[in-house]
Amino acid sequence: MNRKILIATVLSVPLLATACATTPAVRGGAAGAAVGGVGGAVIGNQVGSPATGAAIGAVGGAAVGAAIACNQQGGCQHNPNSGRHSALNYDQHTGRYWYTDLQTGNTYWQNGEPRTRAPRR
Repeated sequence: MNRKILIATVLSVPLLATACATTPAVRGGAAGAAVGGVGGAVIGNQVGSPATGAAIGAVGGAAVGAAIACNQQGGCQHNPNSGRHSALNYDQHTGRYWYTDLQTGNTYWQNGEPRTRAPRR
């Protein structure tokens, strides 16, 4: 019974984190952790250690999910060589640089954090 509660807890945390994530990389990492945790628990159950399998799967899934999300966004930071990123612009009020994702119209701070979301078309 304790194993089931532990597995349910391990798997629910990434799913809850997905709901309040702010960047595509964080959402992708949380979703990857959830999927990896499930897969790891299933495989771990076959060898007698579902909790360890879930933990290993969640860590691996988080890394892969974040990497895929960054790649889909065109990188987690401004990349002047990316065809999706505009040139950097300076925001005088915040003292920070930002760029536009030319595919989506969303704007991001130089470090990849969301700044504004484009209106839906």
